[in-house]
Amino acid sequence: MFSYPKRLAAPTAILAAITLAAVPATAVAAPGATPSSSPAQQLAHGLRDPFPQIDLPDRIDLPDAFQPEGITTAGPYAWFGSLADGDIYRADLVTGEGEVISHGPGTPSVGLTIDARGRLFVAGGTAGDARVVDGRSGEVLATYDLGGGFVNDVVVTDDYAYFTDSQRAVVHRLHLGPRGEPTDTVDELALHGDWEQVDGFNANGITTSPGGKALLVVNSTTGDLFRVHPDNGHADRVDLGDTKLTNGDGMLRTGRTLHVAQNTRNQVSTVRLDRTASSGRVVQTRTSDDFDTPTTIARFAGALYLPNARFTTTPEDDTAYWVTRLPLH
Repeated sequence: MFSYPKRLAAPTAILAAITLAAVPATAVAAPGATPSSSPAQQLAHGLRDPFPQIDLPDRIDLPDAFQPEGITTAGPYAWFGSLADGDIYRADLVTGEGEVISHGPGTPSVGLTIDARGRLFVAGGTAGDARVVDGRSGEVLATYDLGGGFVNDVVVTDDYAYFTDSQRAVVHRLHLGPRGEPTDTVDELALHGDWEQVDGFNANGITTSPGGKALLVVNSTTGDLFRVHPDNGHADRVDLGDTKLTNGDGMLRTGRTLHVAQNTRNQVSTVRLDRTASSGRVVQTRTSDDFDTPTTIARFAGALYLPNARFTTTPEDDTAYWVTRLPLH
């Protein structure tokens, strides 16, 4: 049975755990919280946004030569994966400071997401694999050979972690046990129905539909968005009218609002979905002078955060990389 992802339903649990991490927290007062309250305590008091009235950095620098791709957040913390060597970098979105918490295997870390217990699920790109990493210590908890072509992005639900493959018409599925514990069982869902596998990159960003009854997957090359059955891989094209989400990469859904990063187009499209995600319409397209191939999206304190992969720049040892903050209002 497919159910709504707990990672989106339990921010307090994640934040309480992450507050114990090595990255120092900056205490910020918010209405209803004392000035000494930590971010975790503020969320525990029921505040939806613990940082509603503070200035946050519009740009966060990542290490030189890092080559970021994926991002995931829990409260004021963000994690990024490196295409260069698979390192995982954790940053404080309030202070802009951060550090590498997990050294990679020498192969890419692409899309990643964090669950309610602080576990990072990491797509392994050209290595065709996936890893589970402790978001606090950086310890690698498990590694899976998925036999993939290019394992690109991931979404976690109560029962599974689903990974897209940009070079094969499948979604890889890691079975989860009680309390979301990764098991040793992996299998594949063959994409069929309206799905069309073409030359180039295919399945890329993945998230859940409103209500959590289906998966949403974007095809980077065709620009089509699909509603995928989580048990059998049957794909129905989402009716977006004449709009295409070409170069669609990472996606972020909140309710019926879906944000799609269109990497080399240097823009973010916002789609308003219907209740079943059978159709939708693009209601806004935004860009920024700070964009240089934004690949994935996360949200914090009324803004979107997008790492810039700079795919059109040849990486050198001193090549700069950064994260752009894009306010929602």
